[in-house]
Amino acid sequence: MADTTETGLPRAVTIAWGMQEAPQRGPNRGLSHERIVAAAIEIADTQGLSAVTMQAVAKSLGFTTMSLYRYVSSKEELLQLMQDAALPLQEKVKLPQSWQQGLRAWANLLREAYRSHPWVLDLPRGQASVLMPNSMRAADLGLQAMRELPLSDFEKVGIILVISQHVAAAVELEQNLAAEDEVEISQEGMDTLREVVTAERFPHLVPVMDTGGYVAGAPAEADDEGVDPEYDLGLDLIISGLEQRISTQG
Repeated sequence: MADTTETGLPRAVTIAWGMQEAPQRGPNRGLSHERIVAAAIEIADTQGLSAVTMQAVAKSLGFTTMSLYRYVSSKEELLQLMQDAALPLQEKVKLPQSWQQGLRAWANLLREAYRSHPWVLDLPRGQASVLMPNSMRAADLGLQAMRELPLSDFEKVGIILVISQHVAAAVELEQNLAAEDEVEISQEGMDTLREVVTAERFPHLVPVMDTGGYVAGAPAEADDEGVDPEYDLGLDLIISGLEQRISTQG
């Protein structure tokens, strides 16, 4: 369980907002919450999230592990701080006027942030994370895109959650595919597969495979676009669903 302050706020939240004072006792020599988080992010970027330990971060900064614990109470707290610090959005962003294009632009900003530090997707997103500065900035920007929509606050926050989950899932899939070795299935392999994937067993899937619309039978040129078509389709469906909801409410 994350450490909390007397106010009930998680310590990581107060640190991220600059409410937590740096330790006054012991050697300082320039050590700070910001330096610790930046060093941890660099390790995650270059070596992966599993390489981030309190010992590794301390060593990279030239300090003892105990020195870090005076600033960050646990690895869990450090990961929470990394999660938010790795996903900054500009404080002043000019979104397109139409809410449809505004939501698309907002989603694309989130997507680029996740792409910059994809290891963030391996971290849990809970109640503490939505109270962090960059998370709130992202939410504020999403609400800006929907400012003219005749929807309740509950609905708008729900839309932010749905789109952000769609973006995260698309980036995660993109990263997983990039990490795989390319699979090249010969015609003989496809014929062998079709012996078990039959129209009798999978009457709705087989026609899709035959036209090249399923992974195993996708044309090679489709790889150039990665998951962009699926990502765009997901946004199209969310936005068209919103348009339908608004029209029925009006």
